[in-house]
This record gives sequence, structure tokens and C-alpha cells, in this order.
Amino acid sequence: MTEASTWLEANRRYLAASLAVLRRSMERYIARVNGKTEPTDADVLQHMNEAVSSMPSPSALENLCSIFCLSPFERNILLLCAGMELDSSFGHICASSQDDPVRGYPTFSLALAALDGAHWSALNPASPLRYWQLIEVGTGNVLTLSPLRINERILHYLTGSQQPDERLAGIMEPLVNDGDLIPSQRLLAEGIARIWSQEDVSSKLSVILLYGDEPSSKRAIAIAACTELGMRLNVISSGFIPNSSSELDSVIRLLERESVLGASALLLDLEDLDRSDASKMRAVTRLAERIRGALIVISRERHQPIMRRMISIEVPRLDSNEQRAVWKTVLGRDMTENLNGGIDMLVSQFRLSERSIHSACQEAFGRFVPCNCDTSHSSDDLMNRLWDACRVQARPRLEDLAQKIEPSAEWSDLVLPGPLLQTLKEIVVHVRHRAQVYESWGFASRGSRGLGISALFAGASGTGKTMAAEVMANDLRLDLYRIDLSQVVSKYIGETEKNLRRVFEAAEDGGAILLFDEADALFGKRSDVKDSHDRYANIEISYLLQRMESYRGLAILTTNMKEALDTAFTRRIRFIVQFPFPNATQRAEIWRRVFPRDTPTEHIDVNRLAKLNMTGGNIHNTALYAAFLAAESDNKVNMSHILRAVRAEYAKMEQPLTEAEIGGWL
Repeated sequence: MTEASTWLEANRRYLAASLAVLRRSMERYIARVNGKTEPTDADVLQHMNEAVSSMPSPSALENLCSIFCLSPFERNILLLCAGMELDSSFGHICASSQDDPVRGYPTFSLALAALDGAHWSALNPASPLRYWQLIEVGTGNVLTLSPLRINERILHYLTGSQQPDERLAGIMEPLVNDGDLIPSQRLLAEGIARIWSQEDVSSKLSVILLYGDEPSSKRAIAIAACTELGMRLNVISSGFIPNSSSELDSVIRLLERESVLGASALLLDLEDLDRSDASKMRAVTRLAERIRGALIVISRERHQPIMRRMISIEVPRLDSNEQRAVWKTVLGRDMTENLNGGIDMLVSQFRLSERSIHSACQEAFGRFVPCNCDTSHSSDDLMNRLWDACRVQARPRLEDLAQKIEPSAEWSDLVLPGPLLQTLKEIVVHVRHRAQVYESWGFASRGSRGLGISALFAGASGTGKTMAAEVMANDLRLDLYRIDLSQVVSKYIGETEKNLRRVFEAAEDGGAILLFDEADALFGKRSDVKDSHDRYANIEISYLLQRMESYRGLAILTTNMKEALDTAFTRRIRFIVQFPFPNATQRAEIWRRVFPRDTPTEHIDVNRLAKLNMTGGNIHNTALYAAFLAAESDNKVNMSHILRAVRAEYAKMEQPLTEAEIGGWL
């Protein structure tokens, strides 16, 4: 029999013996009131002594009395209520004690009359029984005559079962350890345990704030610290904290009770806290100030929301060496060797937590730890599967600030001047080999400034800026996100920087390509400083460029207003690419490629079409329009369909269609 099962059996006997002693005491009271001979206590006291001697450690009842400082009278009230649930004879005893067959339940009036050491303060709302909701007072016109019932959570506790209060279901949930920590994180966990172990448990312990960008690592450290001290850990997220003061006070009381009953700490998760919500901030502060016991707060940023003593600990992301060590442990030696240095490529591109690395392996191979190399697949295939799995794990959640673009365009789809194409390919080279140059060749050791790969794509709409970004994302096998800066820029001072920070932080793990469209929304505000709004407009531009410089992926700005950038800003952008309006030769080539291979066409004269002053985007729109016209007439796409589509496109652009452009078509 295990130690736990031994204690459970002994606790059951102790509780039964305690109920038997209380029942005999009630029987003696009934006999005394009725003038009959009182039964002796010898047999029940013997069983009680035997139960006490068999307990390997204190019983749940004695622990409960010690935790909440219950007097012997309060202890017996609690036992009386527990007896109603566990022993059918207690209903008859209560009815007989009150000389009323209808009142077969405990009341304060009965307890005051029948139990030893009675004191009126046990009825007080501030008494342990009522403050900690150990018992519940039923409906009645008179407090002392109202039914009493033991709280279900407390009843389970007395029987040795750790079942959290059902009122906390959906608000609080337990956290369990699901893996080992890396050495640096283990040291942080041990440090937290050491801090609490040296503090006075009779007063409020220091609040531990763990801040940083990896929620899973912070949770793992918190779990390990509590495990070190033999405590469980429960978590409550800010979104589940009620704003109403009365509801919040009830939740706080239940959380405090749970922490002492379950020998647990509380983790307050503020990862998704909206700090602009004043009522939620007040609720979070009130909870953190009032909660007693061990409290750990996790947040992305360091802040001091409460007046209590708080110890802030930064949880850094895994560095490159730590990530490599985790990858090698998870993959195993054979798989690591078969990847031919692929781990270095994964580490250079993706910044994953330990949990994310495990999940990526499961995503790629269907299990957490591939112990043996799968010889049925080439190393390239294995690497591709891991790469795609890492993209899934690192995929940012940019909510309404970004639009994920599925890149399909390839280099052969771009019709651009040779030098411009070469520049785009050089951008790809910089992204692909940045780890080698920055880390292996030591450029990063000279400072982080200017290590971000940034580009400005300037040119009219439809000249290929977005397609070029798609081509690069496809070549690099990276996610591409389009961020409309006109939606990010806020009229409220400081909000734009907050929105931009959310974008970069969300995309950082996977080094996604960020395409900041409509940059004119910022650059168009660049002006001489005449008031505070001008000053903040300029700060917003500087902030964006500063984040682009430090971003570990590729960040691209698109604009129609290159001239809005002054020389101070252009120095901070590594690549500036001017997308020209296509000339006739380029337009002919675009027309030649615009219709997919499966589209039926006939008698299309690309040289005539090249006379149309249209960008590549306009040409694509026109070709698609013409295809629908041909499909409706059940014909192949021909020049007559294209002419109708051209007229529609020019009307949309609000431009006149000249005879020089379409003369002699039909």
C-alpha cells in the first residue's frame, strides 16, 4: 500500500471516529434533556485513540482546524454539518435534539445548546466558519434557527479529496509540469523558491513578477518553483477576473481558501491584459493587493501594479546555444547528424521556446521525440518538414493589424529591369545568410544597431511591389504579412507605437517578412515641428525605422512618396528599390505572361496591347475581366474581350482612352 493510500485509509477512520465521538456527545445531550441515563464514552474514545495513533501525519480535519484557527466549538459545528452528509443517523439526532421531527438538520441554536465550549462569536460573519465559507447558512427568518450545511469543497477536503470549489470552475485551473527546464530557467525557479522559503509565511509573501516574451517558459518556471517548495500551482487569467467589487471579493476569498486547502500558489496571467481598461486594471490591482499566500504574476512587460513588495525577474528567450541543445535533445543524435547542420539553419531563422520545439517535432514527425532517424526520407525532406513545422509554431497572431498573404509568385513572374531584379535577389541573400555573417563572422558583436534587414519599395500602385515581396517570401519559404499602416496609425498620442510594437513582437519568433503598406500614412505626416502633434508624428516614423533596424526578419515599407523621406531616414534603410512604370517592352512581356497556361486565347497581339499605358497591376485586372467576358460568351479570350475590359479599367482609373492606344484594334 502506498503512503498516500495509507493516509487516506487512516484519515477515513479518524473522521469516522471523530463523528462517532460527536454523535455520542449529542446522544448524551438528548438523554440529559429527557432525564434519562447518559451513555458512556468509553467505547468511542477507545476507537478515537486508535484512529489517532494510526495517522501517519495530521488528518484533514486537524489540518483544517489549524489552517483556519477553529475553536473546539467551531470544530464540532463543522463536524455536525459533515455528519449530516456522511452519516444518516445525524438527521434523527438533530431532530431529537431540537424536539422537532421537521428540524432534522443542524442550526446555530442547536450547536449553542448541545455542544461544549459554545460561544456566540462563532456566528459572526467574520468568524472562520462564515468568512471562509466553511459552512453555508440556509434560508430562514431567524439566524440561529436557519439550516446549516457544510460547503461541498470542505466536505471533500475532510474525506481526503482535493477537488477545487466548483464556483472556481472556468476561472481557475491547475497547472502541471510537462517537461524539464533548461539550466538557466532552472536557476530562476530555484531562486524564486529560495526567496519564498526565507520569508515569514505568517505575513504576505513577496509577489514574484516574471516578465518577458515567452508565456510557456514563464509558466514552466513558476511550476518548477512551486514544485521545489512542495506546492501546487493554479492559474487565473486577467480576462476571468470579475470587475464588480462584490463578485471580486467573493472570488478572492475562494482563491485564498483554495491556496491554503490545496497547499498551492496562484499564477496571475496578465499576458493579454488591456491596460486601457480602467475597471479591469482596478480589479487586477485589488486582487493582487488582497490575495494572501504565494502569488506569481506573468506579463510581457515589467510594471508595478501594486503597492505590495514585488520582485521582478526577467525571463529571457532561449539563446542560440540553448535552442541548439534543446533541438539536439528532442531530435536525438541520429536525426541531428542526418540533418547535416540543419539545426543551425532552424535556430538562425526561428526563435522558439522549448515547448514550441517539442511541438514542431510532433508536427513534423507525429511524435514528440523521434528517437531514430527515418531512413525512408532524405535529409532535405526531413529539413523541409521541420522548417514548415517551425513556421506553424512561430506563426504570429497579429489580429486585425495584419493580413497573411499566401505567396505564389516566383522570380519568373516578375517583369522588372535587370538591376532592380538583382537588388531584390541581394535582399534575399542578406536574409538567408544573416546568421553566418552576424554570428559566425562576428558582425553582431560590434553592436546590434543596423543589423535589421529593411527595404523601401517605392513606386506607383501596380508596379510590382507586393508581388516582389511575395516572390522573396516564396524563395525564402517564410510567412508574409501585410500591415496597412493607415490602420495602425492612431490619432491618439502613443497608440501608434503600441500598435507597431505588437506587430513586431508577434512576428519576431518566426522572422516573418513584414510588408508595411501605405507608409504614406506616416511619411505624409512628416513636417516641420510646429506643435506637439508634429513632434509625435515624427517620433512615430523614427520608432518604426528603429524597430525595422532591430527586427531579426525582413521588414519592407511601400510608399508612393519616396521624396517624403529625408536623408536621415534613408540612411537607416538598407535597401531602397524604385519600381518604375513599365515601358512598352516590359508591358508586352507582362501581357505575354498574364494569362495562365490553361486559359484559352486567340489572336492576342501583345505589341498592340503594350501601347496601353498600364501598370502590371492594371494589366492583371484587365486580363481577369476579359477572361470572365470570354467565359460568358463561351469563346476564347480575344482582342474584343480585352478591349471591353480595357475600357472598364480606364474608367475605373478615371483616365481617357486615346486613339493612339487602341487605334486599329478591330
